[in-house]
Amino acid sequence: MAIEEPRYTVLVSDPPFEVRRYAAFTVAQTQITGDFDTASRQGFRRIASYIFGDNVQAGVGAQRKISMTAPVTVTPETDGWRLHFVMPSAENLQTLPQPLNPQVQLRPVAEHEVVAVRFGGFTTQASIQEQTERLRAWAQARNLKLSPSAQVARYDDPFTLPWNRRNEILIDLLP
Repeated sequence: MAIEEPRYTVLVSDPPFEVRRYAAFTVAQTQITGDFDTASRQGFRRIASYIFGDNVQAGVGAQRKISMTAPVTVTPETDGWRLHFVMPSAENLQTLPQPLNPQVQLRPVAEHEVVAVRFGGFTTQASIQEQTERLRAWAQARNLKLSPSAQVARYDDPFTLPWNRRNEILIDLLP
């Protein structure tokens, strides 16, 4: 069974680089402190708990499971990390159940454009830095203006062999 991913249109393709326009979507997110790996594990468990039923449906009171999507995205923040799951495309702020954990927030994300680079293997600090630098150099050579923050997007479960993994660095384009 295929895992849903956010919808986007490829505007420029220069493998492994792309410029994409993402349709609007909703995320469940959480803020985490600590190093990248610790924050990733803690944040994943927190958001996974929400989609597996740690929530309440307004007007109904019942808990509800939400389908898993990909990727799981981690973004550096000034005081830690923001981890988010994109919610299924059929969901929005009005239809999603409310998180019971106050550390989980729902947030709409407007249509936006990003530059992306795809890579395999593990998402180590070294691979993240290397791929981010490659992507920024590619974008700079095309005079694209980028956000200072880069997102690490991981599409596979932890049991996927490293050479089969799909990872991406995503950086928002500025107007």
